[in-house]
Amino acid sequence: MNTTISRHREDASQGGWQYRLHLDAPLLITLIATAALGLIVLYSAGGGDMDLVERQLVRLGIAFSGMVMLAQLSPRLLLRFTPWIFIIGVLLLLAVLVGGESSGGAQRWLNLYVVRFQPSEMMKLAVPMMVAWYLADARLPPNRWQLLAATVLIAVPMLMIAKQPDLGTALLIASSGFFVVFLAGLQWRLLAVFSILVAAAAPLIWHFMHAYQRQRVITFLSPESDPLGSGSHIIQSKIAIGSGGLCGKGWMNGTQSQLDFLPERSTDFIFAVLGEEFGFFGILLLFAFYTIIVVRGIMIAIQAQDSYTRLLAGSLAMTFCVYFIVNTGMVTGLLPVVGLPLPLISYGGTSIVTLMAGFGILMSIQTHRKLLAT
Repeated sequence: MNTTISRHREDASQGGWQYRLHLDAPLLITLIATAALGLIVLYSAGGGDMDLVERQLVRLGIAFSGMVMLAQLSPRLLLRFTPWIFIIGVLLLLAVLVGGESSGGAQRWLNLYVVRFQPSEMMKLAVPMMVAWYLADARLPPNRWQLLAATVLIAVPMLMIAKQPDLGTALLIASSGFFVVFLAGLQWRLLAVFSILVAAAAPLIWHFMHAYQRQRVITFLSPESDPLGSGSHIIQSKIAIGSGGLCGKGWMNGTQSQLDFLPERSTDFIFAVLGEEFGFFGILLLFAFYTIIVVRGIMIAIQAQDSYTRLLAGSLAMTFCVYFIVNTGMVTGLLPVVGLPLPLISYGGTSIVTLMAGFGILMSIQTHRKLLAT
């Protein structure tokens, strides 16, 4: 028995390149395949602009390198530094509110002279890490006071980001923290009460929303009311996806995308380019990749050996699921437009780095496991 345990311990810690490099092979292969599909679609969405693809390749290279480096850090080290990461993130958000750079009517960036940095991206990881850290040693399910403290940890950065304003990122960060609390054993009764309170607060939320945010909700409810203005994005997007049919019009042969009818086609609305040119089967392929990523993340969470890693891994996997559900929902007109990119497909920089950092943490959790003798 001891020999068997020793052999399995050696296999888990030293056997296989994925454990030596602290990389999870199924997750890594699927991420690379999804990114490759994204580059193919991006080339078409950019009208055959190879420079756009090359810039995305550089960003993907940086993001994957960051993922590999984070995967080398043990979860114990992440646990130790979690409070400091959260505190630094909150201070950076405060610095944005006090003296951040504005662009497009939003104050979201810090100018570090070498690069512009968006602290809200950092909080996509810092918030679930902090809530998982707080609940790691608690007796689960959490009691009402622990739930209140966790709510404060989520609400403070969420409200600071919403103030910038960046409602989409604020809601995504809130969901990442909520998933930690939910996985910790949130009672359905409390969840129902919370849902009722949110619904009751809807008029108050509407009152504090900015004018452009209200317009997005109105456009979502009735895009045809302004077909040449605010509703044109959704209308053209649905036309593009619907015209793709089962097999699509072919790569680089989309009419809505290639003739500039489709707005933001290389970023937020790139899903419509995929649907038009590759059709229903192309969308199924992308959803298959996403499903494998989410399922693998959940499996890593199930196999995790302590509360911190279990809660954190589960939250990261489910937050990724929210990412692509929200993007595809807004592009198809099922959700209001909130400005979230399609993960690993849309052109972008900071969001890709943050996303891959989350996968690096998942790989760290998976490959630093130790076999426990019973």
